[in-house]
This record gives sequence, C-alpha cells and structure tokens, in this order.
Amino acid sequence: MSKESFEQALGELEAIVSKLEDDTVPLEEALKLFERGIKLAKKLKTQLTAVERRVEQLLAEAEEGEEPETAPFAVEKEGD
Repeated sequence: MSKESFEQALGELEAIVSKLEDDTVPLEEALKLFERGIKLAKKLKTQLTAVERRVEQLLAEAEEGEEPETAPFAVEKEGD
C-alpha cells in the first residue's frame, strides 16, 4: 500500500462507500471496491490505535509532572 496520508485514505474509503451504495455498480467491481475498502479500514484503524497510544503516553507523562517528550509520529505496519 502506498504512503498515503490518513486523510487521503479516509477520503478514498468514503468514496468507495459512496460507490458501493450505488445500485448500478457491477458485482465484480463492487467486490474489488469492497476488498480495497477493507484494506483501507484496517490501515486507518492501525493509525488511529497508534495515535491513541501516543496520546495516552503524553497524558501519563503530563500527570507525572514530566515535560512531554515529542517525537516524530510513526505508524507500525500491519501486514498490508
């Protein structure tokens, strides 16, 4: 899967959902869209989980009186 941003992946997923809601999409194309949608949803979930963990870490550091340490955001890859 390409290195697309969260926003790009979400936009593509929304477009796929719109197409799948259209009754005129041929079955074969609908299946391909559905497969791509599943991959995108998994990628988005992975990214959100990573962000949630980082936010929890920052909040814990703040509660302990530590200066939160910022670091570049990196998403762990799950089997694409």
